[in-house]
Amino acid sequence: MILLDTNALIWLAQDHRRARPLRNLQRLHVSPASVLEVQFLAEAGRLRLSAGRSLDAITHDPRWRLDEPPAADWFLAACEFSWTRDPFDRLLAAHAWLRRWRLATADDELIERLPASAVLEL
Repeated sequence: MILLDTNALIWLAQDHRRARPLRNLQRLHVSPASVLEVQFLAEAGRLRLSAGRSLDAITHDPRWRLDEPPAADWFLAACEFSWTRDPFDRLLAAHAWLRRWRLATADDELIERLPASAVLEL
């Protein structure tokens, strides 16, 4: 199973070349943390959703499933990732760890800090 970090989600939704390693994979999942981060990026003007691509459409895209881990377990697990001050990175790393899934990411800090077996580097 693979959990997409926010950039992986955006790249796959936009058919970006960086998402090539993900295109033929099944069992892709999206975190509610990424959904919120996409909203934050759009509100801050750092991301424009293409025409016809609402946040709801991205969330319910058939290429992946939205996964909702139990909040208390998820947030307590995020407390263990004190090496980052980015709340979204903490939540995504904790989500992947809690589910025992690999995190698809290009984030250098996540790649460096997480075990190689827990990462799908993009």
